[in-house]
Amino acid sequence: MAVNRRGMDIFFKNLFRLMSLTSILALASILIFVFIQGLTPFIVPSAPGIRIVTERIEELQINGQVYQSEGTYIDIPPETRSISVSFAGPGETPEVLEIALDPGEKDPEKRLHFIENRGGTISYPEAYTYTIQYPGMTAALGRKLHIILPEEPYSLWNFLSGMDWRPVYNKRYGIFPMIIGTLAVSFGAILLGLPLGILSGLFLAEFLPEKPALIIRGGVELLAGIPSVVYGFFGLMVIVPAVKQIFHVPSGNGLLSAILVLAVMILPTVITITETSLRAVSRSHREASLSLGASKMQTAWFVTLPHAKSGVIAGIILGISRAVGETMALILVAGNSVQMVKGITGSVRTLTATIALEMGYSGGRHSQMLFSIGVVLFVLILMLNSAILWIRRTAEEE
Repeated sequence: MAVNRRGMDIFFKNLFRLMSLTSILALASILIFVFIQGLTPFIVPSAPGIRIVTERIEELQINGQVYQSEGTYIDIPPETRSISVSFAGPGETPEVLEIALDPGEKDPEKRLHFIENRGGTISYPEAYTYTIQYPGMTAALGRKLHIILPEEPYSLWNFLSGMDWRPVYNKRYGIFPMIIGTLAVSFGAILLGLPLGILSGLFLAEFLPEKPALIIRGGVELLAGIPSVVYGFFGLMVIVPAVKQIFHVPSGNGLLSAILVLAVMILPTVITITETSLRAVSRSHREASLSLGASKMQTAWFVTLPHAKSGVIAGIILGISRAVGETMALILVAGNSVQMVKGITGSVRTLTATIALEMGYSGGRHSQMLFSIGVVLFVLILMLNSAILWIRRTAEEE
């Protein structure tokens, strides 16, 4: 049976184009979604208006309008400055609560209060969220109103430079300590892991005999496939107790433990890519250097390594991206306190750890701020990789 080769070529060419276009569109859609979610809290309020949620109230009137309680939000205009709530059970006399609102007040205790208190209580478990209970003396049987005020757009400067991360009660979203923690952990791991990784790859490719190198290469590739949480458990059981004993600190969870674990994690990636790039260098370059009287070390350092520069830089970029973006292992060994780095053994929290720890229970603006952290992380990795590529391009021009 004859095969139409031209038709097959056209089919596969169009298939590859379709797959490439689909991949690009999927990646672009993800980036656009993350950026929209991450930039929203700095542009628009957290809600279009004031929201009210009821408990154990079947029907109520709010400023003269009747609502049926269905367990969903009741939206009222954001410019409302007073709320008159009337509700009653079957056969009961309607109860009326007059509530004054002042969304611009900085003190949460003064932002909402009764115009005339008839036995109700007001509590504010979170900033911008108030719980009104009536009557106030019977917590288990009292009817409840939850009034959620809209949050104004948050300041981008306060987000990047703020020192307090209190998303639940005070609604403060300062991530500067997390940025410093991420940079400290990442650069510490890079300074420790990259030289070891490059030198190990050079040793495997240039100096170790083929059979031992084959065995070690397989082990390194196996380490590259181990899940990060396994490295975290190793750090928790071995590195953290060692740091605690050596430095005589109350807890070994901190910056040093995170750096050591992360340095070990980036080694397999850097070693594998460096060795592969070095082995791809033509044998004629080595022979030419050796024939001119250079030693094996001089040939490896001044001839082979420069010719494999593109691959080595690719390994460095992947190692840095792994270091900045690592999550699970750091959660287990870093301590996760949102504070400025106070020493090599002090507790630290990274940007990725914050997203992983809080995304499961976050909501509203808190959830959007976690997307904002993701945008900051993306920009941070982009800046680091761009700096490396600029250094490489500058070196090539020189």
